[in-house]
Amino acid sequence: MPALTTTSDGFLLHGEPFRIISGALHYFRVHPGLWSDRLRKARLMGLNTVETYIPWNHHQPDPEGPLVLDGLLDLPRFLQLARDEGLHVLLRPGPFICAEWDGGGLPDWLTSDPDIRLRSSDPRFTGAVDRYLDLLLPALRPHLAAAGGPVIAVQVENEYGAYGDDSAYLKHLADAFRSRGVEELLFTCDQGDPEHLAAGSLPGVLTAGTFGSRVEQNLGRLREHRPEGPLFCAEFWIGWFDHWGGPHHVRDAADAAADLDRLLSAGASVNLYMFHGGTNFGFTNGANHKHAYEPTVTSYDYDAALTECGDPGPKYHAFREVIARHTGVPDEPVLVPGPKLPPTGVEWDGRAPLLPLADTLAAPVRTDDPVTMGELGQHAGYALYRTVLRASGDGLLHFAGGVGDRAQVFVDGAPVGVLERERHDETLPVRVHPGARLEVLVENMGGVNYGPRIGAPKGLLGPVSFNGTALRGWDCHALPLDDLEAVPFAPDDGTAVTVPAFHRGTFEVDTPADAFLALPGWTKGQAWVNGFHLGRYWNRGPQRTLYVPAPVLRPGGNELVLLELHGTTATHAQLTDTPDLGPENTW
Repeated sequence: MPALTTTSDGFLLHGEPFRIISGALHYFRVHPGLWSDRLRKARLMGLNTVETYIPWNHHQPDPEGPLVLDGLLDLPRFLQLARDEGLHVLLRPGPFICAEWDGGGLPDWLTSDPDIRLRSSDPRFTGAVDRYLDLLLPALRPHLAAAGGPVIAVQVENEYGAYGDDSAYLKHLADAFRSRGVEELLFTCDQGDPEHLAAGSLPGVLTAGTFGSRVEQNLGRLREHRPEGPLFCAEFWIGWFDHWGGPHHVRDAADAAADLDRLLSAGASVNLYMFHGGTNFGFTNGANHKHAYEPTVTSYDYDAALTECGDPGPKYHAFREVIARHTGVPDEPVLVPGPKLPPTGVEWDGRAPLLPLADTLAAPVRTDDPVTMGELGQHAGYALYRTVLRASGDGLLHFAGGVGDRAQVFVDGAPVGVLERERHDETLPVRVHPGARLEVLVENMGGVNYGPRIGAPKGLLGPVSFNGTALRGWDCHALPLDDLEAVPFAPDDGTAVTVPAFHRGTFEVDTPADAFLALPGWTKGQAWVNGFHLGRYWNRGPQRTLYVPAPVLRPGGNELVLLELHGTTATHAQLTDTPDLGPENTW
């Protein structure tokens, strides 16, 4: 018998009445050196459980390679730490997770195949899922409740009713978990829409809801769908995520706490989404694409109970008071914000233009027309396309199909314009001369994580022409940026830079502590501290600082590297003690 079972109106854990009071905490969005800290703070707020997704695309980046289970992806260690803290765990392995995560967690090597019907009983899709689970579940079985571990429940798919109605697919997933030794409670989750609940649920599997307000209405719909069984909100949305160019979303703590109180007063179980949001480090952020493409920012603060740097926010204290009224909380000191690094300036000492490094970073692929980043084997970051213009004069460059997702165009090394998928750009006026070198630097701003556009290609998406004449003969470069040691920095002479370039600086630290990287005067690019990829910055906002976790820093000398895409006359960069996530929009 599984450790967690259901009754007509609730849960039993090892035969005793149990209410899930959980919070979302994604191990892959938190530096591993801080996992223990975040888990302890979850317990002290009164949670008895934490929930996490599992991102398939990062655990299995190569369909023929081994499973990645180290660093930010050391899920077995995270589960052991949760057990050590006395917390139970809800696992949400997907295979689709959404999560505002690149591609919704589905691997690029899978989604780039246009013939595969994603999230369906297409045997090409379920076969890939089965091979993944064959690798994943042996590593997780020691951490399941049946083996004495913390995992008490496993989710099947994720809000599937909003996507499809292939019940055979859902059954295949449930059977896949069971046949690989998962004895624990299985559940689905869907938004409180009758059609979604009907399409996304499965007989014999607990149905949970996802919502952030209208508690009575959403619980009522759950009860209409399943007259008996526990009421469980698997995602109680207490905040929201941000897109570049939009506001920073916040939710009033008192309002969220009042809805949490309503939910618990109804006898329901809950998973707060998010208890602690964390950060989309590196190239991991997703994007939405409904009417227009909208990439998600680097911060996943989510206006959660714990802030991006792990400090207790207003919701932490408000939720703790609510939980105390219903189930009790640990009798231990209330948390206070952690130490921060004092303001610390950066001294620049090196730079290296990006475009001349293309041949060093990867050999070019010669093609007649440009190919996508996926065809180059480049699934994140940047690609560079080069050709020679034979015509002259003023005219229009036309990029058939547009770009994925943002392209900077250069003629003989000089910037001449930018095209963005967000604006549906396909043309650019230029003035050229015969033999001019055309270069197009394309940035993947994040894979769509929700809806039918998952797997949309990146890079140049079709032929390119000038005044109606096709441009043939392209050198297409993948630009892997996973080894900054390969960048040949030269001394920084302080002159203005007008092209994409790496900039290297140093700063001193006495005692490492959390910090926030402020880049006034810089435009757009990527940041690394001591080789750790913090993620993307952009003066479009709303986010103005990047979170620097304390474990990334070291006593003494530290290194900052920026890839600035637009050139800069800025000389200032500073690590500060205060985050700036932008102007707030309360919902």
